Amino acid sequence: MTKRLTEVARKAGVSEATVSRVLNGRGGVSEATRTAVLTALDVLGYERPTKLRGERARLVGLVLPELQNPIFPALAEVVTGSLAQRGFTPALCARTIGGVSESDYVEMLLDHQVSGVIFAGGSYALADATHEHYRRLTDRGLPVVLVNAGVDELGFPRVSTDDAVAVEQAYGHLRSLGHERIGMVLGPEGHVPSRRKLAAMIQAAGWADDTTYVERSSFSMEGARVAATKLVERGVTGIICASDVLALGTIRAARRLGCTVPADVSVVGFDDSAFMTCTDPPLTTVRQPIETMGQAAVDLLVTQIEGAGVLRDELLFEPELVVRGSTAPAPRR
Repeated sequence: MTKRLTEVARKAGVSEATVSRVLNGRGGVSEATRTAVLTALDVLGYERPTKLRGERARLVGLVLPELQNPIFPALAEVVTGSLAQRGFTPALCARTIGGVSESDYVEMLLDHQVSGVIFAGGSYALADATHEHYRRLTDRGLPVVLVNAGVDELGFPRVSTDDAVAVEQAYGHLRSLGHERIGMVLGPEGHVPSRRKLAAMIQAAGWADDTTYVERSSFSMEGARVAATKLVERGVTGIICASDVLALGTIRAARRLGCTVPADVSVVGFDDSAFMTCTDPPLTTVRQPIETMGQAAVDLLVTQIEGAGVLRDELLFEPELVVRGSTAPAPRR
């Protein structure tokens, strides 16, 4: 007990006596100090006293699918900073292969009486995945915001990049360079943002049901290399990818086939994550407005936490094509 008091006091920046007063429900403590103590208790993983368990902590979960793709740490930086400015403590939950699942993280966050949760790139974006753990959040009436497209029936507020505009920008750029055989490396079949990108491509390119120039992959460089190899072997000269990671795998595939990027194959990514100016060649990509989207996600969540209603409509943010060295005029045949 003494050790717990010491740790909580240090975390909250108050005395052990103050921690004791809060935990025992005594007066003489300001609301700000009381909140700081309870939040410290939650962050350190200690159970609240029974009489305090009904109150939600000023703790907000941010659940990410991974941290290897630089776009997710970039989003985390925006969201955690914005939450801290609003007086909330962010709890970062990043999934790993063979590690804690998204469903397990939801249970942990519920146990800690969080005020709300922001998800990015979770199971909600996969149409064929299980979504039962999201319903537990709905049942508790917990404020939730999803970043980027998810299945419609969940009913949570969403903050998304406009995938249709992203494809229009990338496709228009490649067409302006004279490319006619333009392919796509997308995420899995059930991945909602990839579905949106494909629908936009079908409309922009005038494709019918022919998906000869479309390959799917896990969101890894290895998976992209396999997918892109098939496209290059079919004579594709321009490839639009669903992420920067997929674009880097595509460049690797082209080189292993003896092709030069961009002289033989032009590649366009999606995200404009960190270090894409430092790749060889620097990557042409469609930039997600992560700063704006992260701020909007926090605004929507805090509005719900404060008891105000929010529209369940999806907020779409326009991306920006950033032209660098991985695209060039189509090769002459």
